Amino acid sequence: MRPFDGRRILLGVTGGIASYKTVALARLLTQAGAEVDVVMTRAAQEFVGAITFEAVTGRRTYSDIFGAGNALDHIRLAREAELFVVAPATADFLARAAHGHADDLLTAALLANTSPVLLVPAMNDRMWANAQTARNVASLRGMGYTVLDPDVGALAAGEGSGPGRMPEPETILAHIARSLDSDATLAGRQIVVTAGATREAVDPVRFISNHSSGKMGIAIAEAAWRRGADVTLIVGHVDVPVGAGPNVVHAENVESMSAAVADALSGADALIMAAAPADFKPSRKSEAKISKRQDMPGMSIDLAPTTDILRATLPLRPPGAVIVGFALETGDALGKAAAKLKEKALNMIVVNDALERGAGFGVDTNRVSILTPNHEPEVLPLMSKAAVADAILDRVGPLLSGR
Repeated sequence: MRPFDGRRILLGVTGGIASYKTVALARLLTQAGAEVDVVMTRAAQEFVGAITFEAVTGRRTYSDIFGAGNALDHIRLAREAELFVVAPATADFLARAAHGHADDLLTAALLANTSPVLLVPAMNDRMWANAQTARNVASLRGMGYTVLDPDVGALAAGEGSGPGRMPEPETILAHIARSLDSDATLAGRQIVVTAGATREAVDPVRFISNHSSGKMGIAIAEAAWRRGADVTLIVGHVDVPVGAGPNVVHAENVESMSAAVADALSGADALIMAAAPADFKPSRKSEAKISKRQDMPGMSIDLAPTTDILRATLPLRPPGAVIVGFALETGDALGKAAAKLKEKALNMIVVNDALERGAGFGVDTNRVSILTPNHEPEVLPLMSKAAVADAILDRVGPLLSGR
C-alpha cells in the first residue's frame, strides 16, 4: 500500500496511558506494508507490554540501551529508519528531546537520527498549556521536527475534557503517510478538489440527484494532501472520512458548489472537478410538500439546466492554473470527453463509462482514460480508485512544475 510498502518506521513509545492507541497504530502500519521497529521507554512498559508490540508487528521490540549486544542499537535503528515517530510523546520526553538528552535508547536514537521526525504529544491539558511545554514544542519545531497538536477530548479518569488527548491512530497514520510521500511537484500547492453528488430540491423533502458516492474525488483529495499539497475538498452529499487531511467544505446544491469553487479558486494552483453535480433541477421548487393523491392521474416536474461549474470558472481561473475535468459517459466516451476538453478549455479530462462493471458509481475501483490537448488518449487498466488518484496526480504534478 502506497506509501508504506517496505518502508522502515522507527516507532517510539513513551509512558502515557495513550500508549494503548499506539498498539493499534503499529498494527495499521504493519498491515499497510511497513516494517515497524518499536522502541519503548521504561515508563512505557508500565502501560503496555513489549510482547504486545511484537505480536502486532512481527518484529523485536527494543528498550535497553545497555547490555550485551545492545551497545549500537541506537545507531543502527536510527540509520535504518526512514521516519522516526514518537506516539505518545509525553511532556517529559518533549523536554528531554528539546534539550538533547540521550539517557535512554529512545532519546539516544533520536540524536543519531537523520530521517524526518514526527512527534505526537499526549498529556494532561494543563501540562500542554504550560509555558515550558510550549517553549519545548517551539524549539522542536524550530529544529525541523513535525509536532502535531493534540486533540481536544476526554482525558484520564477524573480529568474531564481538554486539549491533550493523543489523536486517533488513523489520523496519525495519515500524517505518517504525508511525511513519507512528499512530492516536490505538489508540495505546498493549493489544490481544489470537488467530490460527490449535489441535491436539487423538488420540495422541502424531495430532491433530484444521482448515484455518485464521491469516492473518486475523496481519493484524489486525500492523495494530494498526502503528497504535500494544501487541499480544499468541496463535497456534496457524501460521507467524508474523519481524520487528518484536506479542509472540507460542504455544498448543498450546484449553486452552492459553484460558489464554493469560485471562492476557493482565487488562490488555487489547480482545480480537479471530480464531483458529479446534477445537470438538471426543478424549474420551480415547491415551498410545501407535494401531496400524493391516489386519484391523481399523473404529474410532471419541469426541469431546467443547472450551472455548468467548469464553464463558470472560465473568467475566474488564475493565470497558469491547471484545470482537470471528469466525464462519466455511456457510449462514445472518448469522443464526448474530447469535445468537453476543448469546449471547457481544460488541461486534462478523465473519462469513464458508467455502464462498465467495476468502473461506475459506488465501487472502489475504476477504469479511466486520460485526455490532454494534442495527445492521444491514455487508457488505464482497471485499478483501485486510490491508484487512479495517484495516476491522475502523477500527470497533474508536471503540469504544475512550470508555474
